Amino acid sequence: MQEGCTVILPTYEEEANIGRMIECLRSLYPDFHILVMDDNSPDRTKSIVEEIMKNDANVRFITRDIDDKGLSASIIHGILETNTEFFINMDSDFQHPPSSLKDIHDLLTAGADLVIGVRKDRTALKFKRWLGSWIAHTMAALTLKFAGKQSSSDIMSGLFGGRADVFIPVIKEHEPKFERRGFKTLFDLLKFAPCDIKIEEAFFEFGERQGGESKIGSKIILSILRQCGRLGRSAAKLLGRLKG
Repeated sequence: MQEGCTVILPTYEEEANIGRMIECLRSLYPDFHILVMDDNSPDRTKSIVEEIMKNDANVRFITRDIDDKGLSASIIHGILETNTEFFINMDSDFQHPPSSLKDIHDLLTAGADLVIGVRKDRTALKFKRWLGSWIAHTMAALTLKFAGKQSSSDIMSGLFGGRADVFIPVIKEHEPKFERRGFKTLFDLLKFAPCDIKIEEAFFEFGERQGGESKIGSKIILSILRQCGRLGRSAAKLLGRLKG
């Protein structure tokens, strides 16, 4: 494991954002590695990144197994592919501001095992998404409390960073239990991480998506229920039948 930090960018049809995102990250963090984990995008995402790679050896692009699609699956795979001391996962659509990575990286280098990006003002979320996020956070917090695990004020955050030598073994040991087709990888990492890891939080302003369309819909609640133990999985099955 070499020194440094890898930024993991899960992508699917992000041609509107990925080039500008990599350019922005490179200008702010010239020494960071950038790892694009793509879910077989049919648009120009791959060709845009490959053009950048011709002049930047610290940018990598991985086309994932088409039979293992999903945001969480991409993030899990990205962490396992990390070959630097630290990793930071973020969205490619600028809802997570690139400038916020500095605070996360500073806390990691100061000794944190996991740093969670916490949204300062969640009114940027549309009401239905805000309500869904609040319900999901409450369910997740209760699950972590009953399991004796550490929590966060924003368990549903998609912006977080960690030590690769802490979380790669966690994933390798518990990977079959992760909700691979889900959206909230942080929740699973908190569920399966050692109870004594050092967790810090870094606050950031949640932004508007700058290009393309959001891939997340109402199915997120069913996915999070499946992450909430036996009772949650039973509830997800019941709701799934009612919805069907």
